Amino acid sequence: MKEKIKIFLELVKFRITFFVMITTGFGYISASDQYDSNLLFVLLGTLILAFGSAALNQYQERNTDSLMDRTKSRPIPAGKISENNALILSFLLIVSGSIILILGVNLLAFAFGILNLFWYNFIYTPLKRKTALAIIPGSLVGAIPPIIGWVAANGDLFDFRIIVISFFFFIWQIPHFWILLLKLDKDYQLAKFPTITSNFSKQQLARIIFSWTVATGLCSILIPLSLKLTNTLTMSLIISLVLFIIFSSIKLLKFSENNFSTISSFRTINLFVLSVIIVISINKMVF
Repeated sequence: MKEKIKIFLELVKFRITFFVMITTGFGYISASDQYDSNLLFVLLGTLILAFGSAALNQYQERNTDSLMDRTKSRPIPAGKISENNALILSFLLIVSGSIILILGVNLLAFAFGILNLFWYNFIYTPLKRKTALAIIPGSLVGAIPPIIGWVAANGDLFDFRIIVISFFFFIWQIPHFWILLLKLDKDYQLAKFPTITSNFSKQQLARIIFSWTVATGLCSILIPLSLKLTNTLTMSLIISLVLFIIFSSIKLLKFSENNFSTISSFRTINLFVLSVIIVISINKMVF
């Protein structure tokens, strides 16, 4: 049973889909200022729908996954689960997540959930094989989950606040992905994915990543301002986090494969985003 659970979590990309659930909850809290039973349905429905989307993605990319060192041990290429069973499981998860969002939340949250699935699986996934810049339109996948939470809490879809929040998650996706390319570009090339390192040297890409990272940090300041969370403690913490991410990214300007830790930088930018979510969520609940 433990092995089956492990295979399931690998198939649904649990670390990624769990973060999708977190950003959905952030959108809900930003709109409602509260935790309630409705939030549980939003989180559960979104998580299960994201599970189904991730499993479908692994089915779609099973052939290219088998060519890459990073992904060849995933459940389908490694033979831990059959292609048909993965596809059936994906379908069941998508249907289950959809039912929870329709019956337990509202149709608008369900619509954005399906939009995110469609964009990830049928726009971004095939686009990755066409262009090295697929991550830019693909970053909408990171911008939509907070909208799901926002509309689930009956927030106005055209409210400036959710636009700012979604824009923050959109921008973050780009350096988040390109940092990995500094190490994994050859792996992607093995699977014949076009990579931005074909157009730029790694030193140039590192400087581009630094610019996007700074933009991500500065954009985070707009979130408490738009939500009118301008007490001294919150703003001080957010500004401190921004300074932290900028200064920790300066090493990108002096990039060398011998002195740069991709994993460390990848974790740092993700930790920054998670910290912003935590600080603002606590503020919404306390102040």
